[in-house]
Amino acid sequence: MPKQSKKNITYSIPMLPLRGIVVYPNMILHFDVGRLKSIKSIEEAMLNEQTIFLTAQKDPNTEEPDFDEINTFGTIAHIKQLLRLPGDTIRVLVEGVQRAKIINFVANEPFYKVDVMQVNSKALQSGRSDIQALCRQVIDHFETYAKLSGKISPDATLSITNINDLSRLPDVIASNLGISIELKQMILEELSPKRRLEKLLDILAKENEILELEKSITFKVRQQIDKSQKEYYLREQIKAIQKELGDSADTTTEIDEYRDRIEKASFSEDVRKKALKELDRLARMHSSSAESGVIRTYLDTLLDMPWEKKTEEKLDIKYASEILDRDHYGLEKVKERVLEYLAVRKMKNGLHGPILCFAGPPGVGKTSIAKSIAEALNRSYVRMSLGGVKDEAEIRGHRRTYVGSMPGRIINAIRQAGSSNPIILLDEIDKMSSDFRGDPASAMLEVLDAEQNKDFRDHYLEVPFDLSDVMFITTANYKDAIPRPLLDRMEVIDISGYTEEEKLNIASKYLVPKQLKIHGADNKLVRFDQSALREIVVHYTKEAGVRNLERQIATVVRKGIKKIVLGEKSSLRITKNTVKNYLGARKFLYDKASEKDEIGIVRGLAWTYAGGDTMPIEVNIMPGEGQLELTGQLGDVMKESARIARSYIRSVAEEYGIDKDFHKKFDIHIHVPEGAIPKDGPSAGITIATAMISALTGIPAKKSLAMTGEITLRGKVLPIGGLKEKVLAAHRAGVDTILLPYENKRNIEDIPESVRKEVRLVPVCQMNEVIRYALVRKPEAKKPVQAHNNVILNHAVEEAAVSLEN
Repeated sequence: MPKQSKKNITYSIPMLPLRGIVVYPNMILHFDVGRLKSIKSIEEAMLNEQTIFLTAQKDPNTEEPDFDEINTFGTIAHIKQLLRLPGDTIRVLVEGVQRAKIINFVANEPFYKVDVMQVNSKALQSGRSDIQALCRQVIDHFETYAKLSGKISPDATLSITNINDLSRLPDVIASNLGISIELKQMILEELSPKRRLEKLLDILAKENEILELEKSITFKVRQQIDKSQKEYYLREQIKAIQKELGDSADTTTEIDEYRDRIEKASFSEDVRKKALKELDRLARMHSSSAESGVIRTYLDTLLDMPWEKKTEEKLDIKYASEILDRDHYGLEKVKERVLEYLAVRKMKNGLHGPILCFAGPPGVGKTSIAKSIAEALNRSYVRMSLGGVKDEAEIRGHRRTYVGSMPGRIINAIRQAGSSNPIILLDEIDKMSSDFRGDPASAMLEVLDAEQNKDFRDHYLEVPFDLSDVMFITTANYKDAIPRPLLDRMEVIDISGYTEEEKLNIASKYLVPKQLKIHGADNKLVRFDQSALREIVVHYTKEAGVRNLERQIATVVRKGIKKIVLGEKSSLRITKNTVKNYLGARKFLYDKASEKDEIGIVRGLAWTYAGGDTMPIEVNIMPGEGQLELTGQLGDVMKESARIARSYIRSVAEEYGIDKDFHKKFDIHIHVPEGAIPKDGPSAGITIATAMISALTGIPAKKSLAMTGEITLRGKVLPIGGLKEKVLAAHRAGVDTILLPYENKRNIEDIPESVRKEVRLVPVCQMNEVIRYALVRKPEAKKPVQAHNNVILNHAVEEAAVSLEN
């Protein structure tokens, strides 16, 4: 509450220290409060007539100022409005009431509380001439300040010039100036209105002088920029005048060099016009311009392209055959197709280059054979990996409007090859994918289409380039992953995995000499026995190709050379036992044919990524309610094959002497080892059906027989894939008879003749043929159900004993 004194009124009220703000009497403003003490001061003020003392702290960065860090002069204010904001912050709207001075600090906890004395200043006599002149000077200087700074609105300027109470004038003007807190505090502490006007006039004069200086500096900088632009324009005029006068002494040498190169280049008319147009743009540009660098790069790319440059193709079929046989063992289909292409091209010049696609597992020589083809044809060779390419611009290039633009991979490959008729290997074309940047596979359609690629237009070049003489070769691991329109433009040559004998030949003829050369040895220093190579092939590698085989051979060579260098051996002969010592225990053990005929166990054949493998299928029959149990991590297709096999057996149960209600009386458990490896595919259909019939009839299946094929509900045997790999796996396991679908007879010729001589291949059409060959005897009609496991046999014995007693 205020206390009356003789001269002035004193108050004991809460205090709020301000950071970077000075509040004047009759001034209305809002600010945010976040400090806990300040919030409590506001809350206390709201309980006591909404009056609070506002003063500026000397250092705005101090979080909790002491009393000696707070200015003693401030303003008594009235809180008009409060608004609570998120984050424990309060927005306060205050109106300054009266100047005041702290006469006593009462408390600083939990909030600041002070005793202040209201200080009154004399009113200005507006009729005095000196006061009128001073006010006009202040207002004139303020209007100049407003124009120079540009930060004060015309409305604010107009309202200030219309103030009638001249004692308020300096306070209102000071609150609108962008001056330091110290200067604003000085105006606040001045009690004489006249002296406040004089100090304010001095401040405005200095601020206007600074603003004039800033304006002058800005004008000079702008004038300097305009001068540079003017000089550039004059230089260009000088160049044009010199050109008209024939004075070429100062002409840019670079432009002349580009012009000479363009005139000598074997461009078509369209390309020449484009190049000269870009050169004219470059000549008109300043050398330091960013666009000039883009044009230089573009012209260099055009001039580096082999527009009419071609390597002389060698069409010698015998020489090509020798090169292909020298570098690769096997791959007869690939070699034959390449020789066919050469023969046709020799008969008829101008044949468009074919697009061959070598599809097969890794490590079988898809990539390396392209290099041999290039050598055989005497063409430049470029390999372009497409694995992981997602951006369409990688194929077609970027438009020159983009920063850092460049040609696509196709144009870069031709530029790298240095001829317009190279062999370009598009490696891993099945690994391309698409995202928001486009579909590169769709961009490849034009590249690989012989009818369209004659005028292939790269986005960067912006002129057509003829790709019809380029021979494209692509490789893929999975041809099913290639988009159908793209696959339609290619001639697919399937390359299957190597047989065991082929791997042995590759190892002895290619891999061993290569590794000996790499490690600085020869076959006199380190010699491999055939038994050692066979041991590595069979028991230390399991792959369709030979990459891992080469790594294992390299390991053996390194360990052997180490012994020679240490003086333990003068030369080394690598035998089967040496391999075991160097490479450790065998990594792969293959299933062998069973030693005896067994009930409910039939050997199937499977295709894997590393080649073929055998897959025994086991079936047990148990008393139950007809449940079908499937284990061994079987996929959906294989589970369907099991259900189809059970349904087929139900339809022909009486023909095989099986109880027609077996599906109600017995549970059937089908298991495919190894349980940790996922398995799927339809080719195990007849194997599952045969194992179920063997278990239900109690007739053993032949131990040295394997089979593969898909089954239908009517017992028809459908064709499968990967026959070659499956037959090789069966031969390796010691199987002498293989049942295969009749429609796969056409694939028998792919199997090596040495294997066909040792394995009997039996084509079958129906399931009854499979049963006739697979079981040791033919099931008899209406024969009671038997089971091979002890549970079922004991159950049958107990039933027989009961019937005899009765």
